[in-house]
Amino acid sequence: MSLLQRTHRRLHSSALSGVVGVTLILAASASIANAADTGLADQSPEPPFDQERFNAEPPVRNWSLIVGAGGSYSPKYEGSDKFEVSPLPVVVFTYGDWLEIDPGGVTVTAYQRDGFALAGRVGYETGRDQDDDDRLRGLGDIDFAATVGAKASYTWQGLELYATVDQTIEGSESLIGTFGAEFNVPVTEKLILGAGIEGVVANDKHMQAYFGVDAIQSANSGLAAYKAEAGLKQVEVSASATYMLSEHWLVRGEASLAVLTGDAADSPIVKDELQPSTSLFVGYKF
Repeated sequence: MSLLQRTHRRLHSSALSGVVGVTLILAASASIANAADTGLADQSPEPPFDQERFNAEPPVRNWSLIVGAGGSYSPKYEGSDKFEVSPLPVVVFTYGDWLEIDPGGVTVTAYQRDGFALAGRVGYETGRDQDDDDRLRGLGDIDFAATVGAKASYTWQGLELYATVDQTIEGSESLIGTFGAEFNVPVTEKLILGAGIEGVVANDKHMQAYFGVDAIQSANSGLAAYKAEAGLKQVEVSASATYMLSEHWLVRGEASLAVLTGDAADSPIVKDELQPSTSLFVGYKF
């Protein structure tokens, strides 16, 4: 069950408890009034208390919105040994069990049954600017581009196994696949801990765009020519903690360590195969 679903359940339980309390108070008041009127034969009896009106559960809202902001500390580019702090705006909107809009794009779940799910995704690839680092000078820019893809997953008691495939439209024209596992567990009513591991594979175009150096780039940058071919690009492990400050406010932190592998690790562009990063944000749930 997701963080949003757990929060919905807690809010719904609180609202239901309040309704039950009101019901008991009104029922007790009605009993006292009826007892006082027993000896008054010339008065009509009070109408029976309609308890069913108060027993009905309140409607459950099927959407959720989290708005927040924070920051991240990560390498300046894949393979860099220098780091930078970047702003991290967060907007997460969900509708029912089938639609999610987050900073990565839009996911529409088309099929769910017995823990299995199939979803379509639309997102983006940020690309890369040769001015981001001296090591990239002369390599040219990689343009921002849209991505389309699909995700298959299986969820069981907080454990999610998943695989995705995404195709970049224009830009690097990458075809990227990911496969991994993530486990989230509520430690207390307010604290949720998570851990995950993920592998990333990429096609020739992606590897050459981000880690290859052709003859022209070699002449412009001074780096040795290098051809990067398709394969496993990196393996990443991560850990996260989400704390509910109140029914509406939450804070989430995450740390990860990616290790570049194969042709990506051997690229002359790469200065460090280890790629750690951290992020922290505070959000408000409507």
